[in-house]
Amino acid sequence: MKHAAPSSSGENQNIRDVDMALRSPPSVGTAMLPADTFKGQVVLVTGGGTGLGCAIAVEFARLGAELAILSRNQEHIEQGIEAVHHAGGRAVGVSADVREPDRITAAFDEVEKSLGPISVLINNAAGNFPVPAEKLSPNGWRAVTQIVLDGTFFCSREFALRRLAQKAGGSILNIAATYAWTGGPGTSHSAAAKAGVVNLTQSLAVEWAPDDIRVNGLAPGRFVHGDTPEAMTARESYHPDTTIPAGRTGQLHELGWAATYLCSPFAAYLTGHTLVLDGANWLRRGLHMPEFTPIREQFVGS
Repeated sequence: MKHAAPSSSGENQNIRDVDMALRSPPSVGTAMLPADTFKGQVVLVTGGGTGLGCAIAVEFARLGAELAILSRNQEHIEQGIEAVHHAGGRAVGVSADVREPDRITAAFDEVEKSLGPISVLINNAAGNFPVPAEKLSPNGWRAVTQIVLDGTFFCSREFALRRLAQKAGGSILNIAATYAWTGGPGTSHSAAAKAGVVNLTQSLAVEWAPDDIRVNGLAPGRFVHGDTPEAMTARESYHPDTTIPAGRTGQLHELGWAATYLCSPFAAYLTGHTLVLDGANWLRRGLHMPEFTPIREQFVGS
């Protein structure tokens, strides 16, 4: 599918003649919001040292925010801080396991001592590995559901308790997934947990709206990053752009733009919503479907 070429009069100057359904976004570093949108605000990103979380942290930094990078892994924390510094921002790191409420409380205390009160929370920390349901151990189930669902609630509750006590508003963004609505082979633990996150987003949005605390979700499609499980990236069907209606994978800064908008004052009336950013991929089911492959054949040896 080709876009029309620009006219000689200058009309449609932003339309390019390209062999893709959806064009590429503006380049990394291009401003979507005013440069001081988050000036003076502290943003905490769980799992913010790598992958999607790091990309989100960087875009907040570009808009003036100070970042707190929370992770269990010190190396990841250092990577996140370096990425924020490279973007011209300031960041501190804090070590915590989101499954442990007491440790979360201590982490919030540490951040407040270093940067001040947290006004934006990004619940990005997650765990996932593809596995047939009958081979999923109880510990494997708990490892994923506790990080994804329990961790999201524990962090959100800690955030809200502090903002309520301070009589200040704020914004929470929960990172969801499109299979929260559909389920999917090999993801029974993760899909169930993400479905809980979408539902939790809606419940908390209603409860905390009177207190000026907004709660939204963001469900990314395929964004190539280092946190994707190797068992998924090794599959032949993972890479071809022909499997996505948009004709390409998402670029990480596009995800960062969406996250910053959802938490910004420009979305002040938006709460309880989960935005899907996936190039229409989760909607592509139709009369012509790809050949079905059972889960045990998709992940040989699982």
